[in-house]
Amino acid sequence: MRIGVIGTGNIGGTIGEALARAGHQVTLGSRRPDDAGSRPDDSGPASGARVADLAGAIADAEVVLLALPAGGVAEFLAEHGDSLAGKLVVDATNRIGAPVANAAEQIAAGAPAARYARAFNTLGWENFAEPEFDGLPADLFFSCAERDRPVVEELITGVGLRPAYLGEGKQNVVDGVLPLWFALVQAGGGNRHLAFRVLRK
Repeated sequence: MRIGVIGTGNIGGTIGEALARAGHQVTLGSRRPDDAGSRPDDSGPASGARVADLAGAIADAEVVLLALPAGGVAEFLAEHGDSLAGKLVVDATNRIGAPVANAAEQIAAGAPAARYARAFNTLGWENFAEPEFDGLPADLFFSCAERDRPVVEELITGVGLRPAYLGEGKQNVVDGVLPLWFALVQAGGGNRHLAFRVLRK
């Protein structure tokens, strides 16, 4: 799959690296591509993933993962919204403290011909780097149209997590997991390597 990851910080860089290792064609998009890949672990961009400017990351992508700081979404859409037409946009942004955490309405307004999915926003990047707990992958909750479900599940599986589908238009339900994750991290003394798993019989 051809994937453009917009943002090269902890979230975008870690997910991009994992997807490149899984065999996908990944382009990490940055406003400053010459400086991209510098994260606290200093691991740099993935072997097999290339770094380009934002337009270059979008151009050939089938899927665009938005891993920008929430404050940069409006500017990104103003500059590149038309280029997202027909592509699946996976919203991993979080408007922390706002009434609505996701950017679904912004994306619908700025890129009306794009398809939308909500995923990769309810766990810290540490869990994308190390997705297993005692040999079992953690679950990642997501929402998208039924037709896009196989694609998003492939992305989540590529990172090493287990997909947990909540249905179409359920981005606000997905977002409900975020304050729970933060509360558990705080109650656990700040340990961010914490995730969820749904149990079914």
